[in-house]
Amino acid sequence: MSAAPLYTDLSGYYDLMCADIDYHGQSSCIDRLHRIFGNGGRKHLDLACGTGPHIRHFLDLGYDCAGLDINQPMLDRAQARCPEASFSVDDMSQFSVAAPLDLITCFLYSIHYNDGVAKLKECIASAYNALADDGVFCFNAVDKSKIDNRSSMRHRADFEGSEFTFESGWFYGGEGEKQALRLHIEKRDGEQTQVWSDQHAMVAVDFLQLKTLLEPWFEVTIFEHDYQRLLPWDEQSGNAIFVCVKRDLAALAPANPVAA
Repeated sequence: MSAAPLYTDLSGYYDLMCADIDYHGQSSCIDRLHRIFGNGGRKHLDLACGTGPHIRHFLDLGYDCAGLDINQPMLDRAQARCPEASFSVDDMSQFSVAAPLDLITCFLYSIHYNDGVAKLKECIASAYNALADDGVFCFNAVDKSKIDNRSSMRHRADFEGSEFTFESGWFYGGEGEKQALRLHIEKRDGEQTQVWSDQHAMVAVDFLQLKTLLEPWFEVTIFEHDYQRLLPWDEQSGNAIFVCVKRDLAALAPANPVAA
């Protein structure tokens, strides 16, 4: 099953699937990073926003928020959660905005939903073009060279008389620009079990490659994947937070030679 149908089928359970995520802590950390690195503006867009839990916290922090996702049922739930925000169905690799933004976020490793390096490059360019001067593009990512195919996250939850089991893990075959996010969900109602499984192809990059893709557009700072403390990336960890500040490309361009 592809990712979009899976999330459509499970849109009513998505928040349950992500119940162990500290949305408040993640949002507060990125707000702090924006105040340190950014331009102080409050125009915010969340890419792959899902049902909008991060946006809810940014609204409460005083931001003017919008969300983008490819799944309309998820956005319907986001709109109910965040009536003050605006939402649109769109592809994060090719989006545009009516007015410049100050902060663009992409949480939960969703930057990898760009299907290949070419699409990732388009996403980076779209983010650059959507940002105001000194605007910030912030996301978390996984280094393909550090993926342990044997590792996965698993948790259980009870909801409306049903028992849910959620399991997810990265898989990388060792070469190429595609990795997989493997999801397995089971819903048990007494003797009956309903199962959803997904292996969705996502872009695979190492952090050196990702930094190289970003640097023509942004000043890049990489932090440890710790939303409680701001620690520089130790160049060993396979998960990290990227903070990318829009560069003034015109100022960096060489001056045109004066004609004789």
